Amino acid sequence: MPTIRGTFDVIITPETLSDTAAQSGLGRLSLAKRYHGALDASARGEMLSARASVAGSAGYVALERVEGTLDGRHGSFYLQHSGTMTRGAPALSVTVVPDTGTEQLQGLSGSLAIRIEEGKHYYAFTYEIADAP
Repeated sequence: MPTIRGTFDVIITPETLSDTAAQSGLGRLSLAKRYHGALDASARGEMLSARASVAGSAGYVALERVEGTLDGRHGSFYLQHSGTMTRGAPALSVTVVPDTGTEQLQGLSGSLAIRIEEGKHYYAFTYEIADAP
């Protein structure tokens, strides 16, 4: 399975929660991303987050729809995020939602790793494209 690497820009905007969710202490954010490199794409998504009373502990889930080109193949797909921070120690899983690839990305599967250094966002995307069913 090939792994491609690049950078991305992200704009995170706080959003309003329903009354029920707001009372639970959740946070809601919209995501707007631009991927650069072999993944040349834009993405939009939503994130739900929760912070613990212990400093450095939190969790989030998110979904984003990515549209553009992946190694020259055009289409779209969804990424699903699940992240936790335990007293400052991060754990993150970002995977392609099965069977969401469209056009030339039908049959796409894989996972995306995110690294942030000095405020710059980097990705490493390991993927494969199987024959569509």
